[in-house]
Amino acid sequence: MDLPPGGEKMKRSAYASAGVDIDEKMAGLSSVRKMVRGTFVPGVVGDIGSFGGLFASPGKDKLLVASTDGVGTKLNVAVMAGRHDTVGRDIVNHCVNDILVQGAVPLFFMDYIGTSRLRAPVLRAIIRGLCKACRENGCALLGGETAEMPGLYPGEEYDLVGTIVGVVDRKRVVTGESIEPGDVIVGLPSTGLHTNGYSLARKVVFQTAGLKPGDRFPGDRRTVADVLLAVHRSYLGPVLPLLERVRVHGMAHITGGGFYDNIPRILPRGAVAVVERSAWKVPNLFRFIQERGGVSTEEMYRVFNMGIGYVVVMPERDARRALGILKAARCPGVVIGRIEKGRRRCVVAG
Repeated sequence: MDLPPGGEKMKRSAYASAGVDIDEKMAGLSSVRKMVRGTFVPGVVGDIGSFGGLFASPGKDKLLVASTDGVGTKLNVAVMAGRHDTVGRDIVNHCVNDILVQGAVPLFFMDYIGTSRLRAPVLRAIIRGLCKACRENGCALLGGETAEMPGLYPGEEYDLVGTIVGVVDRKRVVTGESIEPGDVIVGLPSTGLHTNGYSLARKVVFQTAGLKPGDRFPGDRRTVADVLLAVHRSYLGPVLPLLERVRVHGMAHITGGGFYDNIPRILPRGAVAVVERSAWKVPNLFRFIQERGGVSTEEMYRVFNMGIGYVVVMPERDARRALGILKAARCPGVVIGRIEKGRRRCVVAG
């Protein structure tokens, strides 16, 4: 993030009158310097505040893996609830999972925050979440950008996007090419909607059902805000031991596109993934959305993760060991399907 040296606060400018208060922005950014430095890991070169972040090259036998994504309309829920400390964790964890499917561990993360008018307390809450997740995942918050654009973003709304760069040994990249018929699909539990499907979820929860953020969510002890703002889970902790001790043939992060669009991305030609819906209990949140929204079962499994946020494909003989490893990591997995011969696609059965 662009953190210049300080400076005396100037009188209110014409730019501030037009909606962009540079002084407030700089004061907010300066206040998070210590927080951001707390995420630094070996490899970070220099300090924050330059035009670009510096990070040491990991070596010739390593491959860099990069990914960019956004939080999406989950941010609307954060604005409605007035809670902004979870969305930073969401985007970091989401991006960590995206590069983890290729066996990569994160090195550094960079954020982009776009808004109509920057409010320092909101900025600090967002960055606090970013820093917490970066520390938990062992990566540095290396830099980013904050942009105030009155007229582009309505009211209190803002956008949050992140880019992550990680590293994997060239010989240990997970591509899915080794997936073969007879392999099993192990599913890892999600913590909720994660960061996908919120346009549909918000319509059902707030418009159709008429609920408010502070209401108790039907069939749950938590509030609507608690349920919808549950943090997108990072699978780095439980998956790394699998990569060390189990023959992992492929992995997929169940995000936008659900099962139907994400699992085929890792399948080789001639392999079909058959997912059994009866293998796990779909959480109450998804059942509520389907019933109150009148959403078809097929669409539910294409829009949402349905309680399974990440899948690992492996030989059947390794499944028992894998389930034990996941249980020990407090991320209990379950065999949710298998790989068969056929046209490359995902079939949700049962």
